[in-house]
Amino acid sequence: MSTAESTAPTPANPLNAFRLDGRVAIVTGASSGLGVQFARTLHAVGATVVLAARRLDRLKALVEELPGSIAIATDLTLADDRERLIAETVRRVGPPRILINNAGVGHKVAVEDEDLDTFRTAMEINVTAIWHLSKLCAPYMKEAGSGNIVNIASILGLVGSAPIKQAHYCASKGAVINLTRELGMQWARRGIRVNAICPGWFPSEMTQGMDDESSMNFMRANSPLPRMGELHELDGALLLLASDAASFMIGQHVVVDGGWTAR
Repeated sequence: MSTAESTAPTPANPLNAFRLDGRVAIVTGASSGLGVQFARTLHAVGATVVLAARRLDRLKALVEELPGSIAIATDLTLADDRERLIAETVRRVGPPRILINNAGVGHKVAVEDEDLDTFRTAMEINVTAIWHLSKLCAPYMKEAGSGNIVNIASILGLVGSAPIKQAHYCASKGAVINLTRELGMQWARRGIRVNAICPGWFPSEMTQGMDDESSMNFMRANSPLPRMGELHELDGALLLLASDAASFMIGQHVVVDGGWTAR
């Protein structure tokens, strides 16, 4: 039987397809916001979670909350750190079966004021690091005959962000969506499923300051659900794409945005 065919029996209880017992899951950007929520969610369904970010103190605090998880300080702008993250994961807890490429950066700045370093850094963290970490994890997933990579893109990879100006972020997230398609197509027959989540407006370090009246009016005027999302409202999409429940999904992006892009 080839790895392109389903190798798992249909579970008697459909909820069992969402379980991740015994699987090692790496979450980047795990020191705040969405990354913390993703780590908690994966741990709750049995995964051994590897927490990766630059702020080791925050990761260690989360390890105390999630027994069996480990923390690895990682600067995703550095290729050596990305390679060390995967090598140390394999050495300490085993080969990765799940990769959540969550880390990202973005700033509010008009193109006229945007410098090359800002653009390059965004592309390095938001795109190159995803490509590199996926490439580094792929051999272990191929050897196991299965693996799930979930890239955290954004609705701003699908639509423009103006009047909030951040061309570097929009460009990088658009690239993530199409990189997801290509990696999914290249690796599907090796048992690796690559998909993406496109969150709308959620509380995070990048959206701090958007709780003022002007920002809330912007939300109310442009979204069928006139509010930000709550972090737990991404749990379903994450568990779907990270688990066997999405065994027939390849190269897709799941939009969780309260209807923002349905306008």
